[in-house]
Amino acid sequence: MIGRAARAGRVMTRRRSGVGPVLATWTALALGCALPAAAYAEALPEALVKAYQTNPQLNAERARQRATDENVPQALAGYRPQIVASLSAGLQAVRDLLPNNTIQTATLKPWTIGVTVSQTLFNGFRTANSVRVAELQVQSGREALRNVGQGVLLDAVTAYTNVLANQSLVEAQRSNVAFLRETLSITQRRLNAGDVTPTDAAQAEARLNRGLADLNAAEVALAVSQATYAQVIGNAPSALRPAEVVDRYLPKSREDSIAMAIREHPAVMAASFDVDVASTNIRVAEGALLPSASLQGSVSKSRDSDQTLGTFATDQASIVANVTAPIYDGGQAASQTRQAKEVTAQSRLVLDQVRNQARTAVVSAWVTNEGAKIAVSASESEVKAATVALQGVQREAAGGQRTTVDVLNSQADLIQARARLIGALRDRVIASYTLLSAVGHLDVKTLSLNTPDYLPEVHYQQVRDAWHGLRTPSGQ
Repeated sequence: MIGRAARAGRVMTRRRSGVGPVLATWTALALGCALPAAAYAEALPEALVKAYQTNPQLNAERARQRATDENVPQALAGYRPQIVASLSAGLQAVRDLLPNNTIQTATLKPWTIGVTVSQTLFNGFRTANSVRVAELQVQSGREALRNVGQGVLLDAVTAYTNVLANQSLVEAQRSNVAFLRETLSITQRRLNAGDVTPTDAAQAEARLNRGLADLNAAEVALAVSQATYAQVIGNAPSALRPAEVVDRYLPKSREDSIAMAIREHPAVMAASFDVDVASTNIRVAEGALLPSASLQGSVSKSRDSDQTLGTFATDQASIVANVTAPIYDGGQAASQTRQAKEVTAQSRLVLDQVRNQARTAVVSAWVTNEGAKIAVSASESEVKAATVALQGVQREAAGGQRTTVDVLNSQADLIQARARLIGALRDRVIASYTLLSAVGHLDVKTLSLNTPDYLPEVHYQQVRDAWHGLRTPSGQ
């Protein structure tokens, strides 16, 4: 009986030595090797395309930018004439006392129709400066949109790699449970043969229950990550291909990364445009202290009719030039000017703050990416060593030189090493994309995604010089 148990232990050693089909599948997922299913599995670039096209947060930001574009034609309206048509009609009772003390009454039916055209000639340069403010707001909004796009793409990368990592963890835990089930089965047979004590069987059973709990936790984490994937990318995940890092798009040094972020990150550029907006608003406020001139032309036709008195007709046409110069408005314009100057000072301080944040984000992303490289290398070595150690402990246990708990501990070390490797691989991918986002280049063009880039300037050109029309360029 003891001999049969020893032979069974040697068979188990060969079957569960870490090179079986379950472990091979997990290794392919974790280490990024090609799987047979990868031919039809979804790749990370495809998921990023879906997120870029359908993500509600990004589409909402695009709609906000289109609304911001409308500030420019609204400001340009200050250069254009204002035309107003008027029409009035009604009844008017008239009672006159004549010189001979006779009272004469009449009911008139007056009506008036007219058109008034007003054109501003000069308003202290407020229209020109307002147009400039609107154009700068558009520029700032475009950078804000680009920043949101970076965030959505990074969220998509995180969701994708989390699903991939959790799928690998589930496979690893299933492999672990299968190993522990067979270990318990062999231990019980050896117990029946008198080769081990009941303590060995109890230890194997306890480790199996712990493995089942770990498998359940991994399955729960996978379900949560799948739900997040559907939220960010727009569809439930199926088979996923291993994700690749984007080191080829990154600057060569930390100093280059910092310089690029301060110069090109959309958050920094948006804050820079906000400073220009605030500076121009000072000139808009100062315009209220300057004279203004306007020209107004009007044409009207009036009629009063009565059966007794007949019809009275009046036709009028006029053109009037109006020049006004403010003398004192209670201090409102002066206060608005001072307020605009303080807002400008605030905007400059915010720009400095955003630059510091960009610098900090780059440094953090850089060291995290470098640390992730070391973690992956160390975890790969740990898995290899833990696999060799488990094989050795199994052979020694089959020869009676090791106990069951030694095998169980060695298996626990291996499954923990695998989990750390999966986490390190996930963190490595996310860290590389995070660094690309920190320097401001996580976009469709840099990644060469197979989707048209959203161009906000197209809508801007469609509405900038529109004089009329209620429908948007999309037909709404």
